[in-house]
Amino acid sequence: MENLQSVPDLIETALATSVTFESSIAGVQSQSSAHTEEHLAGYVGLELLAIDTFSLFEARMQHHFKRGPFSKKLRALLVDAGQADLADRVYQYYLAINVLKHGNGASYRELRDAPNALFAVKPTENARSGEDAAPSGLVDVGVPGFFAGLAKTLLEAHQFLEKR
Repeated sequence: MENLQSVPDLIETALATSVTFESSIAGVQSQSSAHTEEHLAGYVGLELLAIDTFSLFEARMQHHFKRGPFSKKLRALLVDAGQADLADRVYQYYLAINVLKHGNGASYRELRDAPNALFAVKPTENARSGEDAAPSGLVDVGVPGFFAGLAKTLLEAHQFLEKR
């Protein structure tokens, strides 16, 4: 049996991969405002990478909790430990990942109505739904810093859980 890559290594690898998608998005944006296939592919790739990274983090760190919703338990543990800022960031990324996976729903409404959202949430009428639609879904993963913020948050949460 081969050794599994550590959680920090997985996150760092994903962060390095995200640069390719972000470059694709930025390169297309600087050339034209039209939403080309390359532009859309960059957004979709970044969305999938964010979902996969968060899901792998959750799966690898689940052993810290007996049962129940991992992100909600992590949030409560962080708040109890006086880490309210990290708890808020983890929870907002959890909501964003849910929106990327499931679309409009309770997570979308909670994120949309958050007074201090970390990133752009788009109105449902602007969501990608066809060939001529906007290049991203309900959460704009293409804004500078989205993926880096996700990676930083997950690394901090990992460090917190491993020190417990």
